Amino acid sequence: MFIAMNRFKIALGFEEGFEKIWRERDSYLSEVSGFQSFSLLKGPEAENHVLYASHTVWESRAAFEAWTESDHFRKAHAQKSAPKGTYLGHPVLETFESVVR
Repeated sequence: MFIAMNRFKIALGFEEGFEKIWRERDSYLSEVSGFQSFSLLKGPEAENHVLYASHTVWESRAAFEAWTESDHFRKAHAQKSAPKGTYLGHPVLETFESVVR
């Protein structure tokens, strides 16, 4: 199992719009070999932002990497983006490989 997470710092007041974009977007993930599940997670609120993480579970690192090089990836990331001021910085990618199950 392989997990890929992007962490996003979303400016206070922009949470609803950010969640709406994720809820309504076409991810194309279900069409990709090796994809297992997706979640958008809402974390703690800080002084100027709310922490979110997109969380995908994959069969393997190779399956995840194949997705990042696919037309499905390009189509998913070419969709409507959040309004200016939504993000405080760039998303931070974190990846994990299962060592004990």
